[in-house]
Amino acid sequence: MPARKSKTGRTQQERSAAMRKRLLDATVECLVRYGYAGTTTTRVTELAGVTRGAQVHHFPTRADLVAAAVRHLAAKRAELAFEKIDAVRRAPDPLDAALDLMWEIHQGPILYATIEMWVAARTDLELRAQLAAAEPEARTAVLEFSASAFGEHADNPRFRHAMYTALDTVRGIQLLGLSNPDTAEQDARWKRAKADLRVLIDGVLGQLPERISGAR
Repeated sequence: MPARKSKTGRTQQERSAAMRKRLLDATVECLVRYGYAGTTTTRVTELAGVTRGAQVHHFPTRADLVAAAVRHLAAKRAELAFEKIDAVRRAPDPLDAALDLMWEIHQGPILYATIEMWVAARTDLELRAQLAAAEPEARTAVLEFSASAFGEHADNPRFRHAMYTALDTVRGIQLLGLSNPDTAEQDARWKRAKADLRVLIDGVLGQLPERISGAR
């Protein structure tokens, strides 16, 4: 039996998925506006423009909502990365382009919402557990991106660990930047760090059978 459609032509499943996305996007917005402590289910439902009943149907508790938001943020970063995967492949220096893309997708609202949860997790054991569970998914996304951009190199443990180090570097610089609104200084820090990362990654590539096209 075919799924029943509404007047808008969407099935119940599609409407449910759209409602869920609105709630998750609203959670991210709430984290950015009010911080983790100020992210309440009441504020989220108001921002999403849905009823309290709809929120409870999808996410019975605040913990459920935040847990889903953790994965939603990781998925959004991965989505942004894969949208530009072709540009990375076509770049004269794919590795340089990949590092800059990693820097790019860890900025703006997605970054601020994520950091709110990182900081809150220091004293919130439940949130810490949720973040710990989601972190492997975030690193898996890095591997999937690397595999799509660099093929067989992504299977090499040393190359994989170098990309993890790049991810950790990006996060660290962005976290330090919260206390300094000077974006020029942030960019300068990234350029310095990227130069060092290139030394590391080029050293790894030099030991592999085939170098990435465009790598120095």
